[in-house]
Amino acid sequence: MPPASPSTARAINDRLALRLLQQEGPLTAARLKQLTGLSRPSVADLVERLTAAGLITVVGESGEQRRGPNAKLYGIVADRAHLAALDVRTEGVAVVVSDLVGEVLAEASAPITGDSGTGSAVEQAVALVERAAKEAGVDRLHTVGIGAPGLIDPATGELRRSTSLPEWHRRLVAALQERLPQARVSVENETNLAALAEQRDGVAQDRDTFVLLWLGLGVGAAVVLDGTLRRGASGGTGEIGFLPVPGTTGLPSAHDCDGGFHSLVGAAAVAVLAGEYGVTAPAVAGEPHAAALVRAAVADPSFGDFLDALADRLVLGAAAVTSVLDPGCVVLAGEIGRAGGEALAARVQDRLGRMSPLPTEVRASTLGGGAVLRGALLTARDRAQEELFAPPAR
Repeated sequence: MPPASPSTARAINDRLALRLLQQEGPLTAARLKQLTGLSRPSVADLVERLTAAGLITVVGESGEQRRGPNAKLYGIVADRAHLAALDVRTEGVAVVVSDLVGEVLAEASAPITGDSGTGSAVEQAVALVERAAKEAGVDRLHTVGIGAPGLIDPATGELRRSTSLPEWHRRLVAALQERLPQARVSVENETNLAALAEQRDGVAQDRDTFVLLWLGLGVGAAVVLDGTLRRGASGGTGEIGFLPVPGTTGLPSAHDCDGGFHSLVGAAAVAVLAGEYGVTAPAVAGEPHAAALVRAAVADPSFGDFLDALADRLVLGAAAVTSVLDPGCVVLAGEIGRAGGEALAARVQDRLGRMSPLPTEVRASTLGGGAVLRGALLTARDRAQEELFAPPAR
C-alpha cells in the first residue's frame, strides 16, 4: 500500500486531533502531542491549520504554573454549527437545540393529539423546532436528528408506512427539510437511539455487545454487536413486540402486535397487572402511568409480588434474545425500565439465570425516557462533525 500523500496525512492528523478534542475536551498542544504521537512541529502545524479554518480556538490556559504558548488550551469552536434533536412520540414531540460540542441551548416539548389532523400535527412539530432554535438564538441549524417509533427503510433512510403510527410522523422529515433547506435532516428508530445513548453515556459504556429492551408505551429492542448497532435486512431488528409468547390470548399478525410480547409488557398491560396487585400511584405528566405504578411498587416492599409477576413476563422476551444472540448484557430501558431500577433488573436476571445457561447481566437504564432525545442529539452531533471534520476531497 503506497504511503499517504502529505495532504492526506495532514487531513488524517487534523481529524484525529479534532476527535480527541471532542472526547477529552480542551487540550494543550503538549497534551495533543502525547495523545496523537505526533512530533511537536506537526502538532504546531495542525493547531495553526485548525485555528485558521475556524474549527478550534484558544479557550483558556492549563493549571500549570508555567505560562506561555505551551499552556494554551485549545477547544472546538462550539458555535461553528448548531444542532436540533427530536423525540417524536404518538402523543407529542420533545426538542433540544445544542451547539457543536453538545451543550444544550434550548429545550421545548408539546403534546400533539390524535385528532389534530396530519397537516396540523406536522405544523405544530415544525413550529416547535423553530421556536426552540429562536430561543437558543440560532439562525441556522446544521443538522437535525429525529427519533421516532417504527421501522426505518435501510435503502432510503425513511420511516416506513405503518397503520399503527400517525401519518404525521412520516410527513415530518420532509416538512422539516422543506422549512430548513440548509439543514441535514435524518430519522432513526427510537429504540436504536436509546441504545446508542446508553452505550455512550449510560449503563452500557463498558459493553461493546448488549441488547436493550425498551419498556414504555410500547416495547422494542435494540441490538449492539461488537460495538455496532444492527438494523437487519429490512430495518426491523428488535421488533420484539411481535414475538409470540405464552400467556397471551392469541398470536400477533403482520400488522398488529396484539398477542405478542407487547401484550404482556406494554404500558397498558403493566398498568392492568399493577391493578390486579392493588398498586396505585398518581399519574406523572410526560410518562406512561405504568412507570409511576412500577416506581411506587419499588418503593413499597409489600408490592414485591407485583414486581415478581412483571419480571416473569419480561424474562420471556429477555430469554428469547439472549438464547439467539448471547449478548452477555441486557439493559431495561424506557420509562418503565428506569422506574423498575435495580429491583426489577435483579428479578429479571435471577429468572434469566434459571432459564438459560448463558451468563447474562441485566442492568437498569440510567437515562430512562430521555435516552431517545439524548441518542438523537449524539447522532446529530456525530453527523455534523463527520462533515465539518472530513478530510478534503483529493
